[in-house]
Amino acid sequence: MLLLLGGCTPLAPSREDSAAGTAAIVDSLRCEYLEDPLGLDVPAPRLSWKLRAPGEERGVRQIAYRILVASSAEKLARDEGDRWDSGRVESAPAAHVEFGGGPLPARAVCHWKVRVWTAAGAATAWSASARWTMGLLAPSYWSAQWIGAAPPAGVEPPPDPWLRRVIEVEEPPTHAFAYVASVGYHELFVNGHRAGDGVLMPPISDLSRRARTVAYDLAGLLRPGRNALHLRLSGGWGRFPAFGRTDAPLVRAQIAVTRPDGAIAAWGTDERWKVQASPRRVLGEWRFGRFGGERMEGEDGVPAPDPGDDDSAWPFAATYAPALALSAAKIEPNRALVRLDPVAVEEREPGVWRFDLGRGFTGTIELDGLRGEPGATVAVSVSERAEEECTYDQRSEIVLSRGGPAPGTGSFRSRSNYVCGRWITVRGVAKAPAAAAHLVRTDFRRIGRFECSDELLNRVYDTALWTLECLSLGGYVVDCAHRERQGYGGDAHATMETALANYDVGAFYTKWLEDWRDVQGADGDLPYTAPTYEGGGGPAWSGVCVTLPWEVYLAYGDARVLEENYPMMRRWLAFLATQCDGELLHCYGPADWGFLGDWVPPGRQQNREGWVDDRSTLFFNNCYRFYVVGRMARIAEILGKHDDAARYRDQAAAIRGAVHAEFYDPSTATYANGEQPYLAFPLLAGLTPPALRPAVTASLEREILVAKGGHVDAGIHGTYFLLKHLTEAGRSDLVYEMVAKTDYPGWGHMLAEGATTFWEQWDGIHSRCHSSFLSVGAWFLEGVLGIRVDPEHPGYERFLVQPSLIGDLTWARGEIDTIRGLVEVAWRREGGRLHLTVSVPPNATAEVHVPTADPAGIREGGRPAAAAEGVRLLRQGSRNAVFEVLSGSYEFRAASPR
Repeated sequence: MLLLLGGCTPLAPSREDSAAGTAAIVDSLRCEYLEDPLGLDVPAPRLSWKLRAPGEERGVRQIAYRILVASSAEKLARDEGDRWDSGRVESAPAAHVEFGGGPLPARAVCHWKVRVWTAAGAATAWSASARWTMGLLAPSYWSAQWIGAAPPAGVEPPPDPWLRRVIEVEEPPTHAFAYVASVGYHELFVNGHRAGDGVLMPPISDLSRRARTVAYDLAGLLRPGRNALHLRLSGGWGRFPAFGRTDAPLVRAQIAVTRPDGAIAAWGTDERWKVQASPRRVLGEWRFGRFGGERMEGEDGVPAPDPGDDDSAWPFAATYAPALALSAAKIEPNRALVRLDPVAVEEREPGVWRFDLGRGFTGTIELDGLRGEPGATVAVSVSERAEEECTYDQRSEIVLSRGGPAPGTGSFRSRSNYVCGRWITVRGVAKAPAAAAHLVRTDFRRIGRFECSDELLNRVYDTALWTLECLSLGGYVVDCAHRERQGYGGDAHATMETALANYDVGAFYTKWLEDWRDVQGADGDLPYTAPTYEGGGGPAWSGVCVTLPWEVYLAYGDARVLEENYPMMRRWLAFLATQCDGELLHCYGPADWGFLGDWVPPGRQQNREGWVDDRSTLFFNNCYRFYVVGRMARIAEILGKHDDAARYRDQAAAIRGAVHAEFYDPSTATYANGEQPYLAFPLLAGLTPPALRPAVTASLEREILVAKGGHVDAGIHGTYFLLKHLTEAGRSDLVYEMVAKTDYPGWGHMLAEGATTFWEQWDGIHSRCHSSFLSVGAWFLEGVLGIRVDPEHPGYERFLVQPSLIGDLTWARGEIDTIRGLVEVAWRREGGRLHLTVSVPPNATAEVHVPTADPAGIREGGRPAAAAEGVRLLRQGSRNAVFEVLSGSYEFRAASPR
C-alpha cells in the first residue's frame, strides 16, 4: 500500500477541503440576532456568525462561506443540508445572510452550521450546530380561540384566572411546541412544570392592535398518556387605559406535537378549557403613578398539576374575538437575572420591618416565613427613598392562611406585577420574614466592558449601565419603571448609544421599532411614547423613528432596519413639514407638553416655559429637524432611493440657511440663549457654517469651563447631543471635566448623595431611577477608549480607535464584542511612555490614532510601527500618528504626549 501511494500522483484536493486546518474558528451563531430562537415568523430568517482567530494571526478575513440547514440534528451531523445547502458562496459578510432555501413551512425545525474560507485559502472546521424554529406563519395556521374567564359581576379588579385542559399524547414526540399569545401576562405549565424561564411574558405591545406570541419547547415536558396543561394569566398591560381594553386577561394558545411518523397533533384554546379564579389579583390601576402591586390570599402553587386531578367543578372558559394581529416576540425574554439580598433589616416599630436591598432595582420581590394572626393582611410597600415608606403606590397585600396545617403563615412571590425601588417595608408580622428581590429585564447579552484608574469614573459607568438594565423590562426602554413605564422617544435618545455600545440589542430595538410603527397616526405624526401613546414631548421624542434605526444600522450594518422603518420616517418628516412657516418649524401640539425642547436641565422649575425660554426651544426643535432631515438624506442614499436623497439634501440645505439666519448671534458667536446644548447641537448637526465653527467652538468651551465651572448644564437631549459632539470632535477632556465633578450638577453629585441608580433631574426631585442622563454610558468606550464606528463602513467593518488621555487617568481598558467579534483597547501611561494595545477581530479594519510627543518614534511589537506586519501609516502630525491595522492584536509604544 505504501509503495502504491508513493508511486501515484495524488488527486488535487477539492476546493472545499483545500488548505484546511486554519486555527480560526466559527462561533456565535445567531438567527435574527437571537441564539436558537423559537417560533419565528420571518419567512427567510437571517443568519450571522463570528470568525475568531488567534491574536498573533493578522489580517484574517473571510472570503467565502458555506451554510448547511437541516431538518434534524442527525442529518446535519452527516453534512446533509436538506433544507438548504448554500454551497460555497464567495462573500465577505458574516452577518445578516438570508436563508436561501425553499419556503419554510410553519413549525419547521431548522438545525444549521457554517464554515468559512479565509483570505489565506484555508477552510475552518464546521461550527458547532445551532437551531431555529418557525412559528405559525399566517392566521390560517391558527385554530385556537381567544379565551379567558367570564366577565365577573362587580369585582374590580377581578382575580387572575387559571386555565386548564388535559390532552392525550400517544408516544414521545419528535417535536412539541406551544405558541402562546396573551392580552396581559401568562405562564404556561405542563404537568406542574413551568415551560420556559421567561417572566412577565410576553413583551409589551400596543394591545389595541397587536399581541405577541411566545413559543415554548415542550418536548421534555410532555409524556405518553394524559398531560395536564395550565395557563396562569394576569391583566398586566391589558389593563393599561391607553389600549382601551376591557376584556383582559385573555390568551390564545396552540400546542403542536410532531409524532415519530411525521404526523402532527394539535390542541388549541377553546371552550373546552376549564377556568378557575386564582388567589391572586393585581392591585392598582395600571396607569401613571398607580401601577400598584398584587394581592394574594392563600397558597399560589400550580393549580391541579396532575392530569388525574378532578376539575369537574371548574366552569368552562369564555371565548372572545378581539381584533388583534399576532406576531412572534422575536426578542430575548424577560428573565430574573440578579438576586439582591438585604444589606440591612430594621424593626421600625412593633410588627413593621424595613429591608434595605443595598441598591435600587426593577423586578420582583419574594418573602418567606410570614407569620401573624390567621386571616390577617400583611401589607408590603416598596420605596426608592429612605425617608418614605412607599413611592408611587407600590403596594402589595398577603392574606395569611386562615386554617390548614399552618394557620397564620404565608409567603409571597411577585408574579403579576413588578416594582422599582430599594427599600421594602412589611407591616403586620411578628418577626422579620426572609426577604429578597430579583432584577428582571429583557435578557439581552452584555457586550461592553470598561474600567480605568479613576474609581469615580468606574462608578459612573457601572451605575449608568445598572440603571439602564432597571429600565429595560418588556422589550423597550422606559423613563421610570414605577411612576410611568412609558416608552419615551426622548429617553431612547438618552440611552440608545449607551445600549448599543454595551449590550447586544439588535433584536430589542427591532421589536421596539415595530411598536413605533404601530402607533403612528394617519397624518404621519407620532406620539411621544411607544407602544404606550401617553406622555408629553416634542419633535426630538417622535424623531427617534429616524435616529434609532440609523444608530442600529451603524452598530450592526443592518440595512433592513432602515428599509422596514423608511415609510414611517418619510411620513413623519412629511407631517413635520406641515408644521412650518417657510422652513422654520413653529410650535405645535398640546399647549403644555407638546413642543418640548431640551428637558430637565439643572435649576429649572417644572413647567414647559420654565425649562428654557421659548426662543431656545424653537431653536432646539428647528435644529433637530435639520439633523433628522440630514440623516434621512443619507438613509435614502443607502437604500438606493436617489431621488428622495436629493430632495432631502435640498431640504436640509434650505433648513440650514433659515435656522442659522434666524437664531445665530454674530456678536457673541452663539445660538439662542448661548447655553451648552445650543452650541454643541448645531456643531454636531453641521448647521454652523464651516467658517464660523471655530468661533462657536470657542464659545462652547468658555460656556463649559468658565460660565459653568466645568459642569454640565443640559437636560436629556442637551446632554446627549453635547456628549456626542464633544466625543466626535475629540474633546473628551471637556467631557471628563463634567464627569469628574462631585458637586451639583453632575453624575458624581448623584453618587455623592447616595444614588445607586441615576435620577430624572440633576437634583433628584422626582424619580430616582430614570433614563434622563444615561447617554454618558457610551462615552467611556467611545471617548476614553476611543472605539467608534466609521459611518461609511457600518457594523464595525472599519472602526476608529482614538483614545483620550485625559485628566489624571493613568490607565483605561475595555472591550466591545461587536457583530464581527471582540474589539479590545487598553492604554496606560507609565514612566513617560504610552502603552496602547488594540485587538481587531477578523473581517474588520481599524484606524488607530496614537497620541504622542514623538510621532516618528512610535513602535509596534518592538519595530517601527509603519514597518510592522498588518500596519500601514495613514498620516502623521506633530502630536499623533494614524495607522490602519488589519485584524489581530497590536502593541504600540510611544512617548507619552505632553
